[in-house]
Amino acid sequence: MATQAYDVINRINKQEKYSVFIADDELTKQLCYKLRYDVFASELGAELKNLETGIDKDRFDDHCQHVVVYDNNTSELVATTRLLDNAGREKTGMFYSETEFNLDNILNSDAKFMEVGRTCIHPAYRRGAVLALLWHGIAGEIISKNIDYLIGCASIPVSNGEKYITSVMKNIYKYYYAPKSLRVEPLVPLRLCLDEPQPDNVILPTLLKGYLRQGALICGNPYWDAAFGVADVFVLLESSQISNRYTKHFINNKV
Repeated sequence: MATQAYDVINRINKQEKYSVFIADDELTKQLCYKLRYDVFASELGAELKNLETGIDKDRFDDHCQHVVVYDNNTSELVATTRLLDNAGREKTGMFYSETEFNLDNILNSDAKFMEVGRTCIHPAYRRGAVLALLWHGIAGEIISKNIDYLIGCASIPVSNGEKYITSVMKNIYKYYYAPKSLRVEPLVPLRLCLDEPQPDNVILPTLLKGYLRQGALICGNPYWDAAFGVADVFVLLESSQISNRYTKHFINNKV
């Protein structure tokens, strides 16, 4: 399996258990789509349009970069996320997030955006460092392309019930909500009952918590994604807010 652009783990993990790279061949991309299918459709029950193919691929994928985490010991692709920048958006006509939200307040500048999406991790690797490795891969692309903002959708599972979603959103409104000038509108709003008291110590979904730890803002109310059975919130993350442990690593290795 070919690697290119950068191999983060060879610099930060002397044991070289994992490799992190951008998929640059069709076989590796197909493995990304297969992992996404296994996680989203087989495990989580998403109603994908191409269920009969055994892969999760949409019209955006051919114009995205696909970050991969690869287990060198088992020769298995264990995590992936895709990135779509401004140049890719020119080819697709929109970011994926624009299928769920009105982004007029966000995309009203000449800033360089990079959308993160379809992030998934093999279930056997969710308790380890793999999510952090994906962040390393994303950080490398931020620096190499001088990206100003990361954007994307983070999901809240509805399987935990309306009270859980409401608790998550109340926590967001209190600590992580964007100012009005950066608000977005969901095209299919998820209606919530916010009148009942909710606990402050709610456990946030892992990916959403990862965004918030980097300094992200949540820019509006959730979108009801019926196909994936989740409530999506729109995430805006200024690249300069990303933890120094990522940016310093790449800067130090580029000079």
